[in-house]
Amino acid sequence: MVTNESYKNLAISRGHLRPESVFVVRNGPDLRTFKPVPPNPTRKHGKPYLIGYVGNMNFQDGLDILLDVAKHVKTMGRDDVHFTCIGRGPELGRLREMVREMGLGDAVDFTGWVSDEDLIEILSTADLCVNPDRPSEMNDISTMIKIMEYMALAKPIVQFDSKEGRFSAQEASLYASKEEGATNFAKKIIWLLDRPEIRRKMGEFGKKRIEEELAWDYSVPKLLAAYQKALMDTDSSSPHTRIISR
Repeated sequence: MVTNESYKNLAISRGHLRPESVFVVRNGPDLRTFKPVPPNPTRKHGKPYLIGYVGNMNFQDGLDILLDVAKHVKTMGRDDVHFTCIGRGPELGRLREMVREMGLGDAVDFTGWVSDEDLIEILSTADLCVNPDRPSEMNDISTMIKIMEYMALAKPIVQFDSKEGRFSAQEASLYASKEEGATNFAKKIIWLLDRPEIRRKMGEFGKKRIEEELAWDYSVPKLLAAYQKALMDTDSSSPHTRIISR
């Protein structure tokens, strides 16, 4: 089982698996539990605009890049923007120290892990959400669940251009240039904040894409088909083994 077609191609070309033995089971959100709630203005830390992030905080997740983005936004004279980052990871301590060193204490906060209720309320309040994953070969072909979660909450997205990121979000996202890095990422954020109608349309597009194509319900039949294939192969290859699925 793989999460996208890029990984399926790797399993076939590098892993020498038969195409019929590789199942794409996408990691979409469960819309029965992951759904928007009314925004809470107190989550904006007194600023007109809130940028949301949720996810792990490892080197490959690019949160140090996001701090550079926040610095660029502030340097551009935009003191009206706050960044809230939800999650934990080995980089968290260093990131909090970077916030102090860069003078971003009034513009960025790291919450650590929070309850599902707090997470959904923060992201529901955000004006847009970001995916600063560090451009790399791995991230280019990886599907990030946070992208689908942002879309499920009807949030427009800014992220670096990547193959699978673009497949998932399509018109729900703006795509920053890898070559121009944090500077271009910051410009995309400011451009989008200044265009509420475009943000609304992007959010609606993303939510509709989740509801019609990428929600977890669409992956369930593929997951069950993968298990059925595994059970059939096990049963046929070993006459002394029988597995019963309930």
